[in-house]
Amino acid sequence: MDSLGNIGVFVRVAERLGFSAVARELGLSPSAVGKAIARLEERLGVRLFNRSTRALALTAEGERFLERCRRILCEVEAAQLELRHAGERPHGRLRISLPRHSGLFEEAISDFLLEYPEVELDLNFSDHLVDVIGEGFDVAIRAAPLEDSALRHRRLGDFRRVLVGSPTYFQRHGRPQRPADLAGHLCLHYRFAGTGRLERWPLAGQAQDGAPPELPRSVVCNSVEMRIFLALRGQGIACLPDFTVARQLEQGLLETVLDHHVAGTHNQGTVWLVWPPGRDLSPKVRAFLDFMARRLFA
Repeated sequence: MDSLGNIGVFVRVAERLGFSAVARELGLSPSAVGKAIARLEERLGVRLFNRSTRALALTAEGERFLERCRRILCEVEAAQLELRHAGERPHGRLRISLPRHSGLFEEAISDFLLEYPEVELDLNFSDHLVDVIGEGFDVAIRAAPLEDSALRHRRLGDFRRVLVGSPTYFQRHGRPQRPADLAGHLCLHYRFAGTGRLERWPLAGQAQDGAPPELPRSVVCNSVEMRIFLALRGQGIACLPDFTVARQLEQGLLETVLDHHVAGTHNQGTVWLVWPPGRDLSPKVRAFLDFMARRLFA
């Protein structure tokens, strides 16, 4: 612990480049600060500062050591905060952003509330890519590529997209055997709210020139729920993340088609937990992250 204390003194001196200012902050004499640095240099066997009567500057070894010491002190502080909160029961308001519809989170969120009744959930369901920090969210669940490198993140699991229709639809219109057959079917499309573009269906083995087949725009909307509803009513084929229709597929209400053509790495997606950066996670945030990681895609 004495070495850790000397490291803390070293970081302060390196950041202020002066013994006197650090001495005033710590309530020590400048000579005591200087002796702490000298003991550290003696222990390491290198000179950390170049000293003159007018200036103090880090050596090359001192620069490298400073970078490591900052990380060490951050880890120590984080460990202390974690232990301080270890016995604290999760409580208070927790603001979370989630995809507007999935069928994946509802049961897990209900069970989270049963386990942590003192947490007040403020849930915002939206297909927009929210600004987690700017809009004040504690946590966001995203089923999209991570673009904000400033956010901390945790992988929940992977998914793929499937083409689905109801048994009654396929009885009336037949089952497409290859992507080109979709030209004669009712196709239910998703429009991205942010860009206005249609979601591209992940079809492999398509036309000779590699271009996707031209699909009929029977219905275009920005709603997952609407496309699932229409597919269940036998009114078309929809391209959807598999977890949004897992229950309907299991019950035989929907069936997949063109499975061999909807494959490959271009059809893989990942669901992420993301949250603002910071040294400390409050008990309510940590509890939510750990609970969702245990429950989803398990």
